[in-house]
Amino acid sequence: MSAGTTPRSRLPGTVWALGFTSLFMDISSELIHGLLPLFLMVSLGASATALGIVEGIAEATAYITRVFSGWLSDTLQRRKALAVVGYGLAAVTKPLFPLANAVWLVLVARFIDRIGKGIRGAPRDALVADVTPEHHRGAAFGLRQSLDTVGATVGPLLAILLMYLYNDDIRTVLWFAVIPAAIAVVVLLVGVKEPPRVPEAKRAPIKFAEVKHLGRFYWLVVAAGVVFTLARFSEAFLVIRAHDQGLALALAPGVIAVMSLVFAASAYPAGRLQDRFGARPLLLAGLVALIAADLLLGFGETLLPIFLGIGLWGLHMGLTQGVLAALVAETAPSRLRGTAFGLFGLATGLAALVASVVAGVLWEVVGPAATFLAGAVFAGLALIAFVAIPGGRAASPGAI
Repeated sequence: MSAGTTPRSRLPGTVWALGFTSLFMDISSELIHGLLPLFLMVSLGASATALGIVEGIAEATAYITRVFSGWLSDTLQRRKALAVVGYGLAAVTKPLFPLANAVWLVLVARFIDRIGKGIRGAPRDALVADVTPEHHRGAAFGLRQSLDTVGATVGPLLAILLMYLYNDDIRTVLWFAVIPAAIAVVVLLVGVKEPPRVPEAKRAPIKFAEVKHLGRFYWLVVAAGVVFTLARFSEAFLVIRAHDQGLALALAPGVIAVMSLVFAASAYPAGRLQDRFGARPLLLAGLVALIAADLLLGFGETLLPIFLGIGLWGLHMGLTQGVLAALVAETAPSRLRGTAFGLFGLATGLAALVASVVAGVLWEVVGPAATFLAGAVFAGLALIAFVAIPGGRAASPGAI
């Protein structure tokens, strides 16, 4: 049987355990995330600009922290330990959200929670690459991303049910996020096995000068990640857009659920397609989906086009996110793999901060249509640039 048709059951157990860890943590995080934009704007009176700043800082923090956790995981060769710290920190911060009574307290909670995400991200992704044969990595990253996104679908659906049961009492519903977060940490501790390291790999810490060994193709992947991040912004704006168009408060988490369902359904097939045909077609298709999503979200006047746009947003994420992670793993030397994921996170984190803050300002000063139109224009320019780049390695599985 060829690598491209290897069944997902052949993937290492650690990949599955990391996937289920992500699943439970995303149930917790997205239960909160599906309600947080309206909690900020309706319950706490935050502006769209404030929402953009909170979300931008939170996501940038998660990405930027990956630089240090990635370097540390390469230096110590203890990826699981760092992942436990990151997931554990995220779990213990969940009670801060229902306790917050001001915007700045939500920012603090998001900041600490995203530090946890940043600590775990690079070591976790590097661990997936460590335990998976090279010709299965697209499928492995796609599987982990799919399980992650299943959790991101279940979390908002659970939030809708709880909002119904507790009569739209957001604070009470937010407390339920503590339970799946604790389960995620237990799965990680019990189910993830770190591969043994040869003594040579432990002989010296990674030095910053070794970054020069990350070659040209790695930096092209980083550039691609920055482009995709600048072309989109926090999904919080999808929630408030749907609410503005008439979606009931209790159903607001359904925005994240729909997006995540499409994301989950497309991420694993995208990884398998990358293993067979390369990354370039998937990245181009992802940009097309993002442009269509922005136009529907910006100019749709009923909930039908809004939710079509939300679904396309999820499709673009499924087509690109696992693919980019697999490309980082492929283009970085194994000794520098955690550092490579960290630097990728630094670049995309700064782009996420810029994108969300600009989105919030445009929303408040000009209007929602301007926010989504700006995203579509940037994605269109990125699409032109991607098409113009020579194919080069287009025939190889990891080509961009």
